[in-house]
Amino acid sequence: MGAYKYMEELWRHKQSDVIRFLLRVRAWEYRQHPKIARCIRPTRPEKARRLGFKSKQGYVIVRCGVRRGGRKRQNPRGMVHGKPKHQGINHLKFERNLQSVAEEKTGRKFANLRVLNSYWINQDAAMKYYEVILVDPSHTAIRNDARINWIANPVHKHRECRGLTSAGRKARGLRKRGHRANGIKGGSYRASWLRRNTLRLKRYR
Repeated sequence: MGAYKYMEELWRHKQSDVIRFLLRVRAWEYRQHPKIARCIRPTRPEKARRLGFKSKQGYVIVRCGVRRGGRKRQNPRGMVHGKPKHQGINHLKFERNLQSVAEEKTGRKFANLRVLNSYWINQDAAMKYYEVILVDPSHTAIRNDARINWIANPVHKHRECRGLTSAGRKARGLRKRGHRANGIKGGSYRASWLRRNTLRLKRYR
């Protein structure tokens, strides 16, 4: 096995003594730094490479911490001036996953870069930490690379805000294949629903 395979096996066993110790020490370190901080190299090189990272100019790794837990509704003193159905404040969950939230926060901070992908690196009782892979679309090394220069097209601006990254697609229920994907044919479950519920009549019939 190559070195990356050993690293992958190590990260698979997150309750082993080695990884538990590493995560505990690193979680302390991350708490001393800003929530969004640039890294000089990926914490998990084998995972980053699997998700598209290359160790060359134009690629950036940023660590982002997001607060764990559900989303409390932002109402003054918890008062909803409406029907009892809408009076829930505390037991609400955010529609998207925390990983896509981390991507969005990072994309807003580094607005001139494009979000390629992200992966989990750590968590403690209050925070989850992800590393986000960013690409510089104006860098010559990126624009001349046929494998990645698709991301320089203007249609990919802030793709993380529109649910186009892998984590965003998962939140939209699009990371399925085969018979489980019948409800999302046509791009999304809304498009699928609309197609099935629209009456189409030929002009001459």
